[in-house]
Amino acid sequence: MARMSSIYKDYLNRNKTIEHYNYTKEILNRENPSRQVISIIFLIICCIIILENMLVLISVWRNKKFHSPMFFFIGNLAFSDFLTGCAYIANILLSGSVTLELTPVEWFIREGSAFTTLAASVFSLLAIAIERHVAIIKVKVYTRDRNCRMIFLIGACWVISMVIGGMPIIGWNCINKFTECSTVFPLYSKKYILFVVTIFTIILLAIVVLYVRIYCIVKSSHAEIAAPQTLALLKTVTIVLGVFIICWLPAFTILLLDVSCKVKSCRILFKADYFFGVATLNSALNPIIYTLRSKDMRKEFLRVLCCWNYLQKNKTPDRCMLHLRSSSSLERYTQKHDLPTSPIFKKDCTTFV
Repeated sequence: MARMSSIYKDYLNRNKTIEHYNYTKEILNRENPSRQVISIIFLIICCIIILENMLVLISVWRNKKFHSPMFFFIGNLAFSDFLTGCAYIANILLSGSVTLELTPVEWFIREGSAFTTLAASVFSLLAIAIERHVAIIKVKVYTRDRNCRMIFLIGACWVISMVIGGMPIIGWNCINKFTECSTVFPLYSKKYILFVVTIFTIILLAIVVLYVRIYCIVKSSHAEIAAPQTLALLKTVTIVLGVFIICWLPAFTILLLDVSCKVKSCRILFKADYFFGVATLNSALNPIIYTLRSKDMRKEFLRVLCCWNYLQKNKTPDRCMLHLRSSSSLERYTQKHDLPTSPIFKKDCTTFV
């Protein structure tokens, strides 16, 4: 208890942050011009992430046709990506020479918020995959069961993400244990970094398995129409997994190097911020992948943008308040219960998987 009390006292000691950065990497008292340019680029990307995910949230909120469990999952993904953009902006503004002015507790909050929101985004992708898998294998899907599952999955997504992001501030850190410290995150333990990489890798594998099972079920269920529909499904799944892997693989690689490299022996670790910036791009691409493949969602996006343009001119045309004539394609899929594959496909609908 005395040792833990001593560690928590160090949380307010700014010198501890400086000591750890001096031990693990070059001191940050000089501003690199190229770093400033990259930071501005990432700030612009984060603004795009915030705006496009706000557009998704507004579209889901204002149109009752999208008030269904699947679109609430899409909204949850957009909300986590929205917070990711906000957290990353805060992270950039508090980086560089400003880092040395932070106390350990402030540093933990800065990094923990980014870890939490990024984890929530990844867990949201897993929740969507689980929901689609359950919907396609169940012949009958009861509304009450779907709503309970939705609440459970979304709640679990945020609880687990906050636990993962909050572990270091609770005590899983390397304050005063310099040999155990990460180079990329000088106050984080290498064991914690390995734990996070392992969790994210398991999530990726789970998403792959779930979508492969969906593909196999659809292909075996409707052999006579499998060719065009399974091809569309395969295309969507390839985009989803491909973007996820492309965005996150560099960051995973850097973190694995961080765990295995001795202090100051891998110079590339000093450029890790760039790799995490690439990972953040996944939050910008998620709205495109998960919403713009829905024809009705595209229409709603255009209506929201159109209405915003009219509001800027102090006009509010009646069509801004109209609802879509037909239900969303995804909504129609999930309302059909007579076939296991009905939540995914309909002959005249755009694939949304």
